[in-house]
Amino acid sequence: MPHVDTENLRISFFEAGSKHGKPVLLLHGWPDDASTWDDVSSRLAEHDLRLIAPYLRGFGGSVFRNNDALRSANSEILAMDAIALMDGLGIDTFSVVGHDWGAGVTEALAIGWPDRVERMALLSSLPRMGGLKTPSFKQAQRYWYHWFMATKRGAEAIASNPHGFARIQWNNWGPEGWFEESTFNAVSKSFDNTDWVAVTLHSYQARWGEAEVDPQSRWLDDRIKETKSLSLPTLYFQGMEDGVNPPELSERLHEKFSGPFQRIALQNVGHFPQREDPETVARELAIFLGS
Repeated sequence: MPHVDTENLRISFFEAGSKHGKPVLLLHGWPDDASTWDDVSSRLAEHDLRLIAPYLRGFGGSVFRNNDALRSANSEILAMDAIALMDGLGIDTFSVVGHDWGAGVTEALAIGWPDRVERMALLSSLPRMGGLKTPSFKQAQRYWYHWFMATKRGAEAIASNPHGFARIQWNNWGPEGWFEESTFNAVSKSFDNTDWVAVTLHSYQARWGEAEVDPQSRWLDDRIKETKSLSLPTLYFQGMEDGVNPPELSERLHEKFSGPFQRIALQNVGHFPQREDPETVARELAIFLGS
């Protein structure tokens, strides 16, 4: 598998489409991996796009090269990883498509490097510009796994059964029977990365102030909190059966964008639109990225 080495990481990635096409960075979420884009990428192969889908740090083949590096995974440090990847590939400007964690990274890229990100598409996860607010009790119930990870016993339970912890999210976040057992089993191999548990815990603890963001990325964390709106062209995919970020959360999302914005609601789709309805996602992305 191709990879780019940085000071602390070896970032592995898939590449598809046209080598000389418009660069598009595809960022996966949690608990998932880079294969989440396979069905979308195959449908976009005929378009003039260079599709690059990395494994985030601590997933699959993206491993730490430095034993002393912090096993951090706040969105901002993941965005810095993404910039290092694109620098390593010699790519200056590009578009970004991000799902779940990847959506947070996409937003961080757009805010931190506005001269490099041309347009962005977000799937299933709301932007955090302006800072995260304490959720309602109803949403906090959906976020039970966030709070579980903030406890010592929760962290120990996850470390003892990472596949089981990931599996219950897949069960809860979409319509019954939305995925094949073989698909989850294949993806869950990426969770065997020795740092997957550590980066998972840090990502969720840091976003609620239960852990510090990586010091290298604090400047970007501050900038995201200070940002109130974005003007770059943006597409948002909302699964109408999303069990963790339901459609009512994104109904007023357009208010955060001063430029072109479109929200696409997908019927009978949960939290993983690119896996559940790759045909529609690919069709809309082809139009959006080709504009």
